[in-house]
Amino acid sequence: MSTTRPGTVTDGPPPRTRPPGRRPVARGQGAVVCAVSLGGGAGAAARYGAGLLWPAPAGAFPWTTFLVNVVGCALIGVLLAVIGELAAPHRLLRPFLGTGVLGGFTTFSTYAVDVQRLTADGHVATALAYLAGTLLAALAAVWTAATATRAALLRRSVR
Repeated sequence: MSTTRPGTVTDGPPPRTRPPGRRPVARGQGAVVCAVSLGGGAGAAARYGAGLLWPAPAGAFPWTTFLVNVVGCALIGVLLAVIGELAAPHRLLRPFLGTGVLGGFTTFSTYAVDVQRLTADGHVATALAYLAGTLLAALAAVWTAATATRAALLRRSVR
């Protein structure tokens, strides 16, 4: 027993309180974490497989990573357009496919390392082309895919 105020007796330690402005730890998010983890493993395995099938020679433009990132961004555009049209998508659909599979598939960390290695190895022009080309192509891919998917869905709903 402990005494908290004079004349008041409680069993056990005093209750724990959060500091003001602090949110509680997320509870019940285990399914989301599992969905992201499983999807991320699948996406990363696909990216790794692409790298094994089409390795880039040292000093050359890293086409495999470039294409993986552009295709992944296009698929993100399709996914977000489709999910936006669904009346009630499953709550794990976006975490599994978007954050998990496509987040694991695309690899902007490898993109950054590729730019650094190309620059360090004296291939500055290739590094700059890769740096700008990936950014522009990825943005164009997500926008084009999302726009085309929305248009296709609209045509389908009009019929």
